[in-house]
Amino acid sequence: MERIKFNNLFVDNISYNELILLIDNAINNNKNISIGYVNTNTFNLSYKNPKFADVINSFDIVHPDGIGVYFASKFTGQKLKSRLNGSDFYFELIQFSIKNKWSYYFFGHDDETLNRICTNYPGLIINGVHEGYNFDTSVVIKEINNSVPDICIIGLSTPIQENWILENKRYLKTKVIISVGDGIKVFAGTKVRGPVIMRKLGLEWLARLLHNPLKYYKRYLIGTPLFLYRIIKLKFSKLKQLNH
Repeated sequence: MERIKFNNLFVDNISYNELILLIDNAINNNKNISIGYVNTNTFNLSYKNPKFADVINSFDIVHPDGIGVYFASKFTGQKLKSRLNGSDFYFELIQFSIKNKWSYYFFGHDDETLNRICTNYPGLIINGVHEGYNFDTSVVIKEINNSVPDICIIGLSTPIQENWILENKRYLKTKVIISVGDGIKVFAGTKVRGPVIMRKLGLEWLARLLHNPLKYYKRYLIGTPLFLYRIIKLKFSKLKQLNH
């Protein structure tokens, strides 16, 4: 599988279908894989933090997430094959999981969100859930191993979830571990995504910002310009290397 390098991160050049096929292959062939993502936020967090970059790179599959990474790939001359959006992917995964009777364990967010997942998708096999604000790791591991799910969804904040997966994945009796962050609310149907036209234009982030400016202003009003500056810097750094 082709991997694209963004500064100190490696991202798999992968489509929705390819990602689902890799999950299908792991479940059917009893393999263990971990799936993470890179978006503008994880890029910024890892930019001057090599240790966190190493954590991201330790995942078996790292998919691009969002329009920022997609356009950054085009700008730096290493175009991704598709504009993969985590929120859309999770919805596709749910439908495929119901059809194939894959079982789940959800770890993250709050009890209300977890209860909504159970209500929204009665056809989805859910072996267990655990909220992500007050937890004992040993208890969570025991619950996961007792339920033996095909897929374990981890929806904690970044970088907590990535570090948790790196430290504990070898103890978990599950075939697929997926880091989803706030995307766990997609499963619950509570994530603010905006109208379809905004999603198609890559403006889903704007809908979240308008809905909750206090929560997202740092990530989008400060983080996005910082991301763009760093991508431009990377571009000119590459051009400089080519001219020497």
